[in-house]
Amino acid sequence: MNVTQKLSHGAKALLDGSAAFAHTQALWRFLRNDQIDLPKLAQPLLALAHEEVPKVCDTYALVMHDWSRLNFHRHTSKTDKVQMTHATDVGYELQSSLLVSDRDGQPITAPAQNLVSADGMLQTRHAKVQSEQAHLDELSERIAWLEQQEFGKPLLHIVDREADSVAHLRHWSERGCQWLVRVKAGSLVSVDGKSVKPSDLAPSLNYTQTRAVLYHGQSAIQEVGQAQVVLTRKAKPKKIAANGKRVVPVPGAPLPVRLVVSRVYLKGRCVAEWFILTNLPASIPAGRIALWYYYRWNIESFFKTLKSAGLQLESWQQETAQAVARRLLIATQACALAWRLMRQQTAEADEARTFLVRLAGRQMKRTRPVTLTALMGGIFSLLTMLEALKHYSIEQLEAFAQTLLQPQLE
Repeated sequence: MNVTQKLSHGAKALLDGSAAFAHTQALWRFLRNDQIDLPKLAQPLLALAHEEVPKVCDTYALVMHDWSRLNFHRHTSKTDKVQMTHATDVGYELQSSLLVSDRDGQPITAPAQNLVSADGMLQTRHAKVQSEQAHLDELSERIAWLEQQEFGKPLLHIVDREADSVAHLRHWSERGCQWLVRVKAGSLVSVDGKSVKPSDLAPSLNYTQTRAVLYHGQSAIQEVGQAQVVLTRKAKPKKIAANGKRVVPVPGAPLPVRLVVSRVYLKGRCVAEWFILTNLPASIPAGRIALWYYYRWNIESFFKTLKSAGLQLESWQQETAQAVARRLLIATQACALAWRLMRQQTAEADEARTFLVRLAGRQMKRTRPVTLTALMGGIFSLLTMLEALKHYSIEQLEAFAQTLLQPQLE
């Protein structure tokens, strides 16, 4: 639960009577224990998904899929790092799927995660290291696995522009998956038998104001328009044939989908525009589709919490991807526990959140009195207090305070 500092080498020790080194050594042994595979360590996250999804989701359980690079180029002790682009872009790649409530956009848990290293791909759904795959090919397998889990609500898979691949969209539709993907402005769709770019089609749509939104802290208006289109273009695989030439584009069956265009206006000027394709039925309003895509930013916030705004993942000193992956799952469970407290709508939960934020010692904005990292910091402080009370009496604690505060006599 501890929100670590950048220079923290491991989890802080609770006041259970053991020395800090004993905690550090126990964590080191746990993270190097080969008998603790990732699927076993991910079981609590899966159990939480089965428990919470039926409670907090109405129509769909939203699944946000994304990729994030973990930079460890200064960590010379990690010998299984992989170079992703340039010379200093060295480390591991995190691939995560985050469950989010369609009711209010609150995160639930991350039931599937991968970590790519030079030795291959570590996955929470496989005990053995797998060969690395192209992003969307691996994502197709992850989506199929998530569909098999039967969390109690249909899944809606939401991906950013990297999933603008007609071959994969056709494949997911053929398997009966519901998806919502942001596409590039220049991707071709077919309307009345003619190919057109979404950016060229957008001006002719009828738009409806859906809600007030904040754009860089300023009040703005969101408008949404939609059209029925068909994907008829050929797939263009990036794979290279044995003769070294690019594979010939592959035709596919026409795929009827909906194009939803979301625009944000600030002082009469369009400052943001999204082009979204989905195979959701017409019964789902376009405004709700735009809102569900907006909820995708939860996975960006999750990565930020892991990397810089809370758990300082890129400063972890574990020397292998296996150890980092195990600690990552522990950190994810801490996030899931705090997310559950944030979702609870009771007077007791409100009081608990207020107390924990105060205990964390955070200066909060009036418009945002509770954050994930503040809750996690408060929870760790509370656990430390409870552990101290198990091993020290009130009189002993008061004596420690007296020793600290009383004038030192010569």
